[in-house]
Amino acid sequence: MNILAPLNWKRLLSRRGRRTGLTRIGNRRSARFLARAGALSILALAVGFGLHDGGHLKYPGSPWENASGRIASLFGFAADGIKIAGLKYHDAESVLTPLGVRPGGSLIGFDAANARHLLENMDWVLSAKVMRLFPNQLEIVVVEREPFALWQRGGSHYVIDKTGSAMSSLDPARMAGLPLVTGEGAQSAISDLVNQLEAHPRLKSKMLAAARVGQRRWTLHLDNGVSIALPEKDAERAMARVEELDRRYELLSKGIKGIDLRIAGRVTVMVSEAPATGSESKLKVSQRQ
Repeated sequence: MNILAPLNWKRLLSRRGRRTGLTRIGNRRSARFLARAGALSILALAVGFGLHDGGHLKYPGSPWENASGRIASLFGFAADGIKIAGLKYHDAESVLTPLGVRPGGSLIGFDAANARHLLENMDWVLSAKVMRLFPNQLEIVVVEREPFALWQRGGSHYVIDKTGSAMSSLDPARMAGLPLVTGEGAQSAISDLVNQLEAHPRLKSKMLAAARVGQRRWTLHLDNGVSIALPEKDAERAMARVEELDRRYELLSKGIKGIDLRIAGRVTVMVSEAPATGSESKLKVSQRQ
């Protein structure tokens, strides 16, 4: 007796075909669902980033104001420790704002090398060092340019460093103690003038401003109203001559209006319009206009 019943191949193939067809239909539905879900997710992210970057979610008291930071904190990538060293004339906000970083904000995607380049491209930064200590520590060291003088050009004033580079972030009104220089080329030549004045402290202590004339020479303006026209060449020798006259005769305290040293070997003193009295009347000067 044959115990193996004959297989009904037609029925078996029919059942497998129906199952395969159902599986294909299910796969297609799953694919369509995933595609739609992915598209909606991308759209939602795009809208969210647009609202965030556009400032629409940053109103006072907004629950979304630091959403990226809170999400980053869940994974330990929030800026929980930020150390900034080297600041003298600027505050921490001047460093963090250009970098797009703030305490508690997200450090996901933060590039320390790019941050250093951004800082060093700022006109008040001489050099910078940025280190990220994973996952949530940030250390920044900034060397600021040192204010050296105030440069007046037209009706505007600029704080400049020793090289003549302007620092737009510094308010000239806060730097009233710096010497004032005017004229084209004054910003790049003031360093040499100050170096020469170092050897003549009597003049340096009295100098209030210096005007660059024709990009060739200087006229010094002292705090008592006296002007000193220096020659194009041998300016330092002319300074020494004035300082010697002031030491011997107190020339700069005699109520004069100016001293002209543009002609080699000659010192021309211009008296003020008010008549001299007392000891000042004894001063003999050569007045030349």
